[in-house]
Amino acid sequence: MAKRKDRPEDGPAEDLSVHELIDGPTEVISAEELAAVRAAGTSRYDVSVEATHDLSGYATKDLSAHATPAARARVELPRMPAPGALYRRALRDAVPVIGRSARPDAPPQVELAVAGITVDRAQLADYDRVCGFRLADRLPATYPHVLGFPLALRLMTTPDFPIALAGVVHVGNRITVHRPIEAGETLDFVTHAENLRPHERGRQIDVVLVGLIGGEEVWRGVSTYLGRERTPGGGGRRDRGERPATPAATARWRVEPRVGTDYARVSGDHNPIHTSRLGARLLGFPRPIAHGMWSKARCLAALESRLPEAYTVDVAFKLPVPLPSTVAFSATPAWDFALHDARTGRPHLVGTVR
Repeated sequence: MAKRKDRPEDGPAEDLSVHELIDGPTEVISAEELAAVRAAGTSRYDVSVEATHDLSGYATKDLSAHATPAARARVELPRMPAPGALYRRALRDAVPVIGRSARPDAPPQVELAVAGITVDRAQLADYDRVCGFRLADRLPATYPHVLGFPLALRLMTTPDFPIALAGVVHVGNRITVHRPIEAGETLDFVTHAENLRPHERGRQIDVVLVGLIGGEEVWRGVSTYLGRERTPGGGGRRDRGERPATPAATARWRVEPRVGTDYARVSGDHNPIHTSRLGARLLGFPRPIAHGMWSKARCLAALESRLPEAYTVDVAFKLPVPLPSTVAFSATPAWDFALHDARTGRPHLVGTVR
């Protein structure tokens, strides 16, 4: 096993093994346990489970108009899962022979729920600093995603999930804020997957995460993920035509290597593609890349003073932001915004607020 080496505080880990990158016990759900939950319907039984290149055409245009299955079995968890164990499970599944090659052809007919999630104000303040928000008791639109992400991650590591988590590409995210959420409020979360569909490079699926307070939906996030697969016809790159002109920059931000580790700390998303050169190289990148949800949060922080109390913010993640790099942010009066490479003008993210 590789030994840890001292490294600068703002640099990514370089010499850690994959096992060292992710901490925590791995809990495995068996196919028999999952079948029992589905057969039982709504249940309180706790079943413990265990962007890349040019993504400009990958994000779905409408992340909300999806058919709802007739029924999903509900699994209520006693606490929010620990994401580290789930990432280790995902990496194990990616190893040839050890991992699973066959994947289902439909979303899992189960939804996971957890109740009584409270906000740690110190963590919220740390998150605000890392993403550029003002320090306040009102939650940024992206913060409930952080609170509920481990629940969605557990869903994505169940045996019934049709796309392998290792190497999956987050290509789009839509968040709807129905009303402001204050740090003193307690949230319940429910997550499910829907709308599995083919794509020229593989398959896409939407993972829906809903935040409720007192039984009322106050927040909804829909993340679109691409699982890259070999497809008939080769899945070659389409001619996307001439790239639109890069909009004039409103601001320029230097994105240092520590953004990956800092955001991992405040979000709990310790995917090594963002925090380690080894982890990035294992998944095809020469160096770590920034979390897509950090990029979205940083853009919203730049718009923070103008955002209404209820809105939907929709983004498509295009080219990943390598660490380090300099990016250019632009916004229009019509509430369109974008993030580009400051030197080449290549797009990292485009979004709208409505």
